Amino acid sequence: MLTDAECRNATCPPDKSRARLYDAGGLYLEVTPNGSKRWFWKYRKDGKEGRLAIGNYPAIKLPAARKARDHAKQDKASGADPVKARQVARAQEAASDDGSFRAMATAWIDLHRDTWSNGHYVRELRNLEKDLLPYLGPLPIREITGPQVLAVARKVEERGALDVAHRVVLTAHGVWQYAIASGHAERDVTQDIRKGLRPHVTKNMPAITDPAELGELLRASSAYKGGPVVRAALRLAPILFQRPGNLRAMRWADLDLEAGRWTIPSEDLKRKKHEKINGQPHVVPLPRQAVELLRELAPLTGHGVYVFPGMRDHARPMSEAAVNAALHAMDYKGRHCWHGYRASGRTILRQVLKYPADVIEAQMAHKGQITHGGAYDRATFIDERAAMLEVWADYLDKLQAGADVIELPKRSA
Repeated sequence: MLTDAECRNATCPPDKSRARLYDAGGLYLEVTPNGSKRWFWKYRKDGKEGRLAIGNYPAIKLPAARKARDHAKQDKASGADPVKARQVARAQEAASDDGSFRAMATAWIDLHRDTWSNGHYVRELRNLEKDLLPYLGPLPIREITGPQVLAVARKVEERGALDVAHRVVLTAHGVWQYAIASGHAERDVTQDIRKGLRPHVTKNMPAITDPAELGELLRASSAYKGGPVVRAALRLAPILFQRPGNLRAMRWADLDLEAGRWTIPSEDLKRKKHEKINGQPHVVPLPRQAVELLRELAPLTGHGVYVFPGMRDHARPMSEAAVNAALHAMDYKGRHCWHGYRASGRTILRQVLKYPADVIEAQMAHKGQITHGGAYDRATFIDERAAMLEVWADYLDKLQAGADVIELPKRSA
């Protein structure tokens, strides 16, 4: 049996994607590395296991979670599916409400909570709580007009957050779609204001894609006088060109240096929630240079969880700012960023070394069930990628040494 103190102090080990603290009768508290805590009740119906999301802690304390578990048990005993019973109850609660924007928003976000990734849920909740609910919350959604929603978006634009303003309106669009489906609104007023938002031009992240300039960057990285962990990250990033979030959180347990493989669990990849659950891990081949670099780093960080631990807290991975700060110190601010190594690899491998786009995209985890082929295309091109990365790592060595390189083809005027 849990105590409130145990719930309050619960943490998730940094090498795990989640931790579960069990109470009794199938009730447990799930904790993630970012500190979020949610109650679930596990049950079986018709021979199949299911789980009911009860809510977040500490908004729902231990006694309330137990009470919700007991109510769900009663629903199950009566023959009802606990999850469907909960959805019906929420729908009835929303229907009995005055149809306020707050009620619709709450019902909408609760409906999608279990199908969204945690990151997506947090973004939608932030858009609601920070920007929409303070101004529209108590108003009947049927009576809210497009100009009222636009006024909310204008307040966001005044902060200089033009991209956020577009996302806030997109969140409002989801609420209106739910309100229409539940009979609380007749039309989606957010469609009336799309043209009224200030345009936001998305800028690509700075990246070096010219081979000669990349050679200069590699030489500057080799001469960088910072700490050994950051220096190692600077050397490994261009070889593997994985997402910064995955590279900085690389775990020793996920590496097989003998086989030359790094296996990134599906749940750690940039995917939708159902893809995280059902998707394959992303296997990254490690060329000789990468294996040698990691073996050199092992005596320094191999005793811990992360290959690149944080400077202050070794139980956490280093921040993305660490490598970007090193690039800024080398006078590459505005010219190249950590994420830019992906564009470097993608561009030069395709345009200079002439590797097939599908093989490169697979190396970037853009392939298979993530994009083109859906759940049925599970090609990973592992052998082709292993051979490609050996050539790529050798090519980078030549660039760093200042050897003659093949330049990118010039565009005709």
